[in-house]
Amino acid sequence: MIQLLFAVIFSEMAMILLFVFKSPLRKFLIMSLDRLKRGRGPVMVKTVAGTVFLVLISSVYSMVKIQKRGIDVGGVVNPTDQVLMAKHLLEATLMGSILFLSLMIDRLHHYIRELRMRRKSMEAVKKQNRSFEDGKVEETKALETEVSTLQEKLKQLQSELEVKSKEVNTSEANAAALSKQSEGFLLEYDRLLEENQNLRSQLQSMDLGLSRSTSKKNT
Repeated sequence: MIQLLFAVIFSEMAMILLFVFKSPLRKFLIMSLDRLKRGRGPVMVKTVAGTVFLVLISSVYSMVKIQKRGIDVGGVVNPTDQVLMAKHLLEATLMGSILFLSLMIDRLHHYIRELRMRRKSMEAVKKQNRSFEDGKVEETKALETEVSTLQEKLKQLQSELEVKSKEVNTSEANAAALSKQSEGFLLEYDRLLEENQNLRSQLQSMDLGLSRSTSKKNT
């Protein structure tokens, strides 16, 4: 019994050491415990732990019983009771250590699983962030190219606007020059009309004079 308890304790200590140091055996141990905790595994583990706890209580009860027997005798414990007392004490200590180490193994397994799950979730989040950042970079590049094309179009429009404005200015200058020329032509036309009227009036007066002189000659 004691040898079996020592073997269980040493095996649990070895499992704890495997949990502490990262190695391929730790992965195998975690996978084994994962399988053990599925299906009927937890019921079996609880049954074994309950049995060990009951044996522990029995050993403690036996120690209390032996101690009471020695008190009843007068405080003197015979060698047989001393050996039994030491045996029960050792068994109780070993079984308590087994229960404590099994609890530590269970907690370490739980924390390592939770840590692995959180690492996986963190890696997934990092991948999502990387993909999002890559998408942002691509979107930024697309926006930059669009902005550059728009800037080029704006420059072209500005150059066309300058050309059009120059053409408009030249057209306005030509229109002003033409308007001045037309004013000059109108003034010249008015002057020519006046001269034409003056010439006509002079011709009429000359015609009247000639007609009068001819009429006088005839009489």
